[in-house]
Amino acid sequence: MPLAARASSDMLKTHRRVLLLQGPMGHFFNRLRQWLTQHGATVFKINFNGGDRWFHRGPNTVDYTGTLGDFDDWLIVYVATHRIDAVVCFGDCREYHRIGRRVAKEHGLPFYVFEEGYVRRPDYITLELDGANGYSSLACDAVALPHAGDEPRVRPAPRQPTGYRFRRMAWAAMTYYGAGLIWRHRFPHYRHHKEFSPFPEIVCWVRSALRKQWFRVREAALRRFVSRDIAGRYFLVPLQVFNDSQIRHHSPFEDVRDFIEDVIVSFARHAPRETHLVIKHHPMDRGHRDYRRWIASLTRTHGLSGRIHYLHDAHVPSLITKSRGVVTINSTTGLSALNHGCPVYVAGRAFFDLPGLTSQMPLAVFWRSPAPVDRQRVSQLKTYLLSMTQHNGSFYGDSPWMRAQDAHTSIINTVPGAGDYGHSRSSISASGEQVS
Repeated sequence: MPLAARASSDMLKTHRRVLLLQGPMGHFFNRLRQWLTQHGATVFKINFNGGDRWFHRGPNTVDYTGTLGDFDDWLIVYVATHRIDAVVCFGDCREYHRIGRRVAKEHGLPFYVFEEGYVRRPDYITLELDGANGYSSLACDAVALPHAGDEPRVRPAPRQPTGYRFRRMAWAAMTYYGAGLIWRHRFPHYRHHKEFSPFPEIVCWVRSALRKQWFRVREAALRRFVSRDIAGRYFLVPLQVFNDSQIRHHSPFEDVRDFIEDVIVSFARHAPRETHLVIKHHPMDRGHRDYRRWIASLTRTHGLSGRIHYLHDAHVPSLITKSRGVVTINSTTGLSALNHGCPVYVAGRAFFDLPGLTSQMPLAVFWRSPAPVDRQRVSQLKTYLLSMTQHNGSFYGDSPWMRAQDAHTSIINTVPGAGDYGHSRSSISASGEQVS
């Protein structure tokens, strides 16, 4: 599919009857509804669980209480009945959204996907037409990126702070899961993309906080060793969250452990003996998983004692700049590495895995001859992303991109988060029942 010639938000605001599927936890889709309405659209919203219902009870809102298997046919009727001309979701790998994407495609409807920002987090979010990450137009049409000498189609606007706060995200998550628990009887067939309960999340957050302090002390010497003693002689492997949908849907791996094993086996067989491997744990996975025993076992099995180093907390940009290269499944850390001029090997499917950017050779070759990065090509990619798909805003903060789209409106308060916590109280259920 061709790359967008206009910013995705410019295209989205041209539609008149927009359907919102599941959004990020919290009120972001309420702000989006307000913004679309300001631009003349009639906005419809489908709730799939109690968390959705708590945050979204405005006009033209419906609770879907049927099964996942019936959603396809139900959605086809809903789209036709309400004359929907565009569909929007957050995260296109969720099962309901995969169905939504298929229905939209079959009926010739534009399908827009919000995701976490590809660049400059937490001050940017992603909005792409047709799909994000592995479904991105870039991933589907690798040669379509503007070539050297091409002028950017739109100049990126200056970045503004968004006032992102972790506590705002935590509040939204606890409220969302709590409402899901309270209203679970109303959505008996709902299937979440991960465990749907506030209690495991609370346990993991507490465990993560404790582990962070523990590893800060325990790994101090290891951080110094990596930074001073093996700088320039190691490859960095940034891990992803264990339940990352990008692993399940856009890679050959069933689990992060499979990826770790493949990388260590390849490193043992093909990497120069003077090189080391630094495996960096994902900070959002700190409370869920710990791979120390698994890595230690693989290290012994393959005779790599002293050459494999496992870190939980460290400054990633510093790790990148002192490494020989980065090996990732499809994490956007790979994009950050390219921005630093660091060679990257992608083991899965990623929108930035393009000729001239990442290594297109087997991993066995990458260990010995990391492909150099074409800085001009990286600049072209970054300009394209910031112009077309990256929007200066936060799901849990302010959204300057909405104001920039229409300087004559004031639909979003300039105080970060202000106005985010109110919502309307009426809607209809799938059976036509009013919600109050």
